[in-house]
Amino acid sequence: MNLARLTALMGGAAVLAAGFAVALPPEPAEAHGGLTYPATRTYACYRDGIDNGNGGSLDPQNPMCQDALAANSYPFWNWFGNLISNAGGRHREIIPDGKLCGPTSQFDAFNAPGTEWPATDVRAGQQITFRYNAWAPHPGTWYQYITKDGWNPDEPLGWDDLEPVPFDQVTNPPINGSGPDGAEYTWNAALPDKSGRHIIYSIWQRSDSPEAFYNCADVNFTGGGTTEPDTEAPTAPGAPMAHEVTGDSVDLMWGAARDNRGVTRYEVRDAATDEVVATSTRTEATVTGLTPETDYAFYVVALDAAGNTSPASSTVSVTTGSANETSGECTVDFTVANQWSGGYTANVKLTNDGDAAISGWTVDWEFTDGATVSNGWSAEFQQHGDHVMATNAAWNGNVPAGGSVTFGFNASSTGPAQVPEAFRLDGSSCATA
Repeated sequence: MNLARLTALMGGAAVLAAGFAVALPPEPAEAHGGLTYPATRTYACYRDGIDNGNGGSLDPQNPMCQDALAANSYPFWNWFGNLISNAGGRHREIIPDGKLCGPTSQFDAFNAPGTEWPATDVRAGQQITFRYNAWAPHPGTWYQYITKDGWNPDEPLGWDDLEPVPFDQVTNPPINGSGPDGAEYTWNAALPDKSGRHIIYSIWQRSDSPEAFYNCADVNFTGGGTTEPDTEAPTAPGAPMAHEVTGDSVDLMWGAARDNRGVTRYEVRDAATDEVVATSTRTEATVTGLTPETDYAFYVVALDAAGNTSPASSTVSVTTGSANETSGECTVDFTVANQWSGGYTANVKLTNDGDAAISGWTVDWEFTDGATVSNGWSAEFQQHGDHVMATNAAWNGNVPAGGSVTFGFNASSTGPAQVPEAFRLDGSSCATA
């Protein structure tokens, strides 16, 4: 254990001895890591507290850190543990707007908006070496997002405040650095062209577990905000990989491209015709409408806001499955059972039209009436914006071929109920009744 960790532990014990309730850090096997450069809020406040304290006590001088400490000392001693254990890549579905910087109650104080959080000065468009404490190493992928131009730092951070595509993405970076609090992952990245105050939002999704970690690093960009025309194209996206191949669809994933001002979207193209077959603001997409038992090849290009197009990625070749493996082997019947001023009740019936039983299901859709699910039954609901995911309960996950399952919910809305336009079962389109 290094000196800084020992000091933190001793300081926590000293405060306990004085009769104050302080959460001590867990054992290292349960701790994980966080951004140390640019410093995430929890690490910046921990350093502010420990560096200005006496004998290991916490005495932060930054006013936002002082407020956070008054709310809860746990995130200071556990600055490396801002995590959700069962995220499994569902970040936007399980973390509501306003809770991105502290998605659990113990870290909620770090969601407070404002421009007084400790910030790191960085140079727009320049190379940076990210440093991420490796308290307990795990394999995985790190995604770095940046806030949009014009975002409001005086409002809690929401998903729509972030650029839609990460400006940096890295998988399994090396542990080859050492900071004041132990070994660190390090990797190089190009910063986007921004000016003024922003937040770098980092998500570390482990590949050996559904656990994920969340970091908000406040930064001040200098030298950015150029008004010169953007003529620089993004770099080529990483090699696409295929998974979940059916008779008429394929899910693709690829590594993020980089751009001097930020990637705005990706296009998946048919390598034989150069036709655009899917678009996405993320590093994944589903290509649908394919012919069963047919060979295909696809590549990906990245585009920026000026319309500059990257070089093509390498191609990925797939062979679709047989005709009885096609998507769309499901039907959803969405009915409005009751309606009142300010809300309605809906029932949803999922029918398995395939030849094999379904073992575990998730149905998702987008509301077109601005509704918000307030409570439901026979399914577990998650909502981000208009996107809703309904996952089976513990007792109704198995649906035999030709069988069906029904669930429902109450929703609040400002207008009349509208039936969603499309439904998907585990990502594949369903027919509607």
